[in-house]
Amino acid sequence: MGLEIEFLPTGDDSGDAIIIREGTALTGYTIYNVDGGYASTSDTIINHIEKYYGRDVSINHMVLSHADDDHATGLIKVLERFHVDNLWMNRPWLFVDEVIQHFHGNYTRDGLYKDMRDLHPYLIQLEELVAKKNKQSLFKTNINHVFQGSQIGSFTVLAPSRERYIRLIPELPKTPKNYSADSATGTLLGGLFTEAKKKVAEYIDEKWNIETLSSNPQPPTNASNETSVVQLGRFGKRSILLTADAGPEALNEAADYAQMLGMLAPPTFVQVPHHGSRHNVTPEVLDRWLGARVPEGTKYGTAYVSVGAKRLGHPRGQVSNAFLRRGYPVHTVRTLAKRYSFDMDDRKDWVDSVPEPFKTEVEA
Repeated sequence: MGLEIEFLPTGDDSGDAIIIREGTALTGYTIYNVDGGYASTSDTIINHIEKYYGRDVSINHMVLSHADDDHATGLIKVLERFHVDNLWMNRPWLFVDEVIQHFHGNYTRDGLYKDMRDLHPYLIQLEELVAKKNKQSLFKTNINHVFQGSQIGSFTVLAPSRERYIRLIPELPKTPKNYSADSATGTLLGGLFTEAKKKVAEYIDEKWNIETLSSNPQPPTNASNETSVVQLGRFGKRSILLTADAGPEALNEAADYAQMLGMLAPPTFVQVPHHGSRHNVTPEVLDRWLGARVPEGTKYGTAYVSVGAKRLGHPRGQVSNAFLRRGYPVHTVRTLAKRYSFDMDDRKDWVDSVPEPFKTEVEA
């Protein structure tokens, strides 16, 4: 049984667009598309699938990790081009009855439902496109919630739990404000709408045995990122951990669930969350998932991170160093697609990737 996971470039700005294929030519393949980058990324995905997998294939599982533009908008054209068996995405307006009490009587149920939909036009486009295609074809696309415990082919969804997702809905940047301006200033939501003053970057030294990554990143990553789907695929003795833009809360919830299932162990391959941001990982959560720090030169697995071509400050040095200290060299996807595979044919026109070096000077 072969596997290949490919991270495709998303242009000048950071996004995620991931294609996964497992199986053999004899037994057939299962194809996954996890996130689609921006609208401009869709042609990159389509051309890649047509070139390497075939023009007449179906996508078995299309997964939207969370409702941010840089993950969602590129999926629309891909869904138009290919048949998709299953579309996995969470739609916050479907939980309006469970969150309306947080809006202090400022909305009717129907008014809040409408406003939440209006703030997610690209999710509506995906929803309407599925309905249109289902009317025109005998081959139907199912739209599924994607919560902890869902099984997506060989992948188990570890986070978000349904309960935590619903708890975060009132704090999502694309949810109508649920608090007055005065009370919002002390909440995560209020913090999202308070623009911090830009400061000149300062740098500090790091050594292999000196880690400066914060255990309490400030400001914390936003609520939308914390709703990201975290999924673990198991392929024989190998495992693949996909994290999207998950933050420490989501990664710890995922670790708790994996531990309960007896699946918590260092993965063979891991996605660095949120394009290498310092606000999404802590030393403690990395220790839970990857294990403790190891002697310099030790390699346990491989890490990939998607970064926009013009995002030269990412991945952050503190983050790539932290992964490297735990035996996971970080390979950065900018302008060229990168592929991790086993038991699949080589691609003669592809070159080997070089991971990020250890950085002795990092942003403070």
